[in-house]
Amino acid sequence: MTRTISILGATGSVGLATLDLIDAAPEGRYELVALTANTRAQELADIALRLRPRFTALGDARHAPVLEAALAGSGLKWGAGPSAVAEAASMEADWTMAAIVGAAGLAPTLAAVKRGQVVALANKEALVCAGPLFMESARRSGATVLPVDSEHNAIFQALGGSDPAKVRRIILTASGGPFRNASLETMARASVRDAVAHPVWSMGAKISVDSATMMNKGLEVIEACHLFALPPEKVDVIVHPESILHGLVEHYDGGLLAQMGTPDMRTPIAHALGWPDRMETGVSRLDLPALGKLTFEAPDPKRFPALELARAAFRQGGTSPLVLNAANEIAVDAFLNGHVGFLDIAAIVAESLERGEGVARGSLTDFDTVYAADAAARELAASLVKARAQHSASRAQGA
Repeated sequence: MTRTISILGATGSVGLATLDLIDAAPEGRYELVALTANTRAQELADIALRLRPRFTALGDARHAPVLEAALAGSGLKWGAGPSAVAEAASMEADWTMAAIVGAAGLAPTLAAVKRGQVVALANKEALVCAGPLFMESARRSGATVLPVDSEHNAIFQALGGSDPAKVRRIILTASGGPFRNASLETMARASVRDAVAHPVWSMGAKISVDSATMMNKGLEVIEACHLFALPPEKVDVIVHPESILHGLVEHYDGGLLAQMGTPDMRTPIAHALGWPDRMETGVSRLDLPALGKLTFEAPDPKRFPALELARAAFRQGGTSPLVLNAANEIAVDAFLNGHVGFLDIAAIVAESLERGEGVARGSLTDFDTVYAADAAARELAASLVKARAQHSASRAQGA
């Protein structure tokens, strides 16, 4: 039986891994309904010409001429701009990969959920920014939300159908990133190149920096609280540099159930793509004797304050997690563009939560509230970035 598939964020690492799995599947197993990307018009066109989806959408309309030229004469339908991405997300499909990075993925992911089919969720922000609204929308539509992040997918597997409310805790693992053993002084001097040099995973710049600050794990704590309806005190994080054990569930009888695997995103994606069945991935099999040992340690809250910032934002509720995410996106972008230092990222997020109290304590009543609060939080964070950049420039001139 052919399963119809849409991929939102087809040119990112998760989207490309999904396409690898589809390419390797038996002919006729999957039919592509829609593909989207943001700016990589030529790459999107190449994929569309090869796989011939019913519709191809480019988020950034400024790059539309490239897509138009590449698809000319192909007979393929395409569109550009946010409305085109929304159209792609709304098209009927049995299974949708929601892999658009950042808050920009919220609206199309919600559109996919409203169709009431299976949504493989790789977009953290849908739950971080609007978790209660998102999960309620899924409940009303009857959509099945399958986590694709390796940690949440591991928890989903380790639960094995158990009620999350009846477990003692769940544990997400973190690699520790490139600065796991670095001093604060070293981190203060870190370059962009240092921060994106992840020791295990190959990822985009933004998520690599989030891993370096451990904000990605803070966002994942919030995500897990919504996915599994758990309070933050029942969601723990441990550092596991080998990234072999991805998540654990501790039951009240003291037993720990864990999911392990080679650090390759094709494994959790394949679990979601084949669910409720399993499928071949081509991923390297684990050789435990060759590994020799697995190590674990507690995260250092002084060097990685982002974890507690995320927990505090979830406890505050309302739009606080949204402010956390928006401020982090602005701060990471500023770091990647050389405007602030690495340690400034968490500081800007903390200050945004403190100074944006009116925004952060707002009620999350509907998605208009979400978008308004997101815009206000970004404006505040941008002003804090500007102030820090100016202060650093003044100090440099004084020196």
